[in-house]
Amino acid sequence: MAVTCVVGANWGDEGKGKMVDYLAEKSDVVIRFQGGSNAGHTVINQYGKFALHLLPSGVFYPDVVNILGPGVALDMGELIRELDDLKKRGVPEPKVMVSERTQVMLPWHKLFDTYEEERLGARQFGSTRSGIAPFYSDKYAKVGVQAGELFDKEALRDRLGPIVEAKNVLLEHLYHKPTMNLDEVVDRLYEDGMKIRHLIADTSSFLHDAVKKGKNILLEGQLGALRDPDHGIYPFSTSSSTLAGFATVGAGLPPWAITEVIAVVKAYSSAVGAGPFVTELQGEAAHELRERGGDAGEYGAKTGRPRRVGWFDAVATRYGCRMQGATTIALTLLDVLGYLDKIPVCTAYEIDGKQTTEFPLTGTLDRAKPVLEELPGWKQAISHIRTFDQLPKQAKDYVAFVEEQTGVRVGWISVGPRREQTIMRNR
Repeated sequence: MAVTCVVGANWGDEGKGKMVDYLAEKSDVVIRFQGGSNAGHTVINQYGKFALHLLPSGVFYPDVVNILGPGVALDMGELIRELDDLKKRGVPEPKVMVSERTQVMLPWHKLFDTYEEERLGARQFGSTRSGIAPFYSDKYAKVGVQAGELFDKEALRDRLGPIVEAKNVLLEHLYHKPTMNLDEVVDRLYEDGMKIRHLIADTSSFLHDAVKKGKNILLEGQLGALRDPDHGIYPFSTSSSTLAGFATVGAGLPPWAITEVIAVVKAYSSAVGAGPFVTELQGEAAHELRERGGDAGEYGAKTGRPRRVGWFDAVATRYGCRMQGATTIALTLLDVLGYLDKIPVCTAYEIDGKQTTEFPLTGTLDRAKPVLEELPGWKQAISHIRTFDQLPKQAKDYVAFVEEQTGVRVGWISVGPRREQTIMRNR
């Protein structure tokens, strides 16, 4: 049995969707274990270009079972829309299962996310306004609803009655917005639930059997280590754990199950949302890197917002790989840097006149300045290359630099957005 976890080492947007799509070919099961529809994984294949916000990236393989685990924030409307989009675009119907223990996004979660950002004004967190923070707040306050509870309207009404009453107080008196009608809320949840009832199952039992049978299982994380609420740039973090250590909890697997952790690392840095970003570029340099990045530039798959971009940050990436427990790195978007004569990289931070290679607390990051070095560029296209030996020497040296700085071997190198534009290095 092989249970592999694919997670981000940085702020998210590292290219995890492509790597999961690439690895899913040899997998039996692909599982999303945390997060919701607040970010997107971009996948390009024979069917076209897709931005998956909730579905696992294994849905393009008809024999793969794709699971939304109990750690996910289930936006039923988004799930229905994504499944419909796959069908309309000619993708064979995927095998999808939703854990009966997965909690559902409730109608007020997106409202509260939007209203709170508006209330905070200049102090806002850069939320995608997808309802994620209010969702997880309610989950841990024990005022949520699990997917398996959607099909008894009377029980649902009894459970939601006092919750809606409390939320209406906030809507009216804190946000000065219209209140909600309990019957309308119950009817909407029941109707959406019935549309996906055939997907809801006891996925924990299914996965227990899959482990016993030695199936190949792939765990897909959302965002990256630096957005983790415990170990990331809190409070500019997401609201669920982005770390591989949470993957077995959010999926429903035993804690000893994971055999490999692949940390996806970008060859440069990018981020969507607020918070400290030490190597961030401005002006023309940022514009050029952003426009060259990825298949269609560095713009958020969920929001379309321009991503903040910067040079490779060895301090942040080393920390991210450490917190993920990375056994291997997948280095993505190496091809993007082919336009540079010299490639700046950050090897340390200067904080209050002193240099450090340790990633500090968020408040300290605000005072950090990047210590930059330059590596020679290769000044040529590499998207057609399929073996490591064929890469220009300078590109190989860049890979060696990433390995030296992180202490983790680079096992895959992505040189373009498509599946076949992936170099696998011999172990």
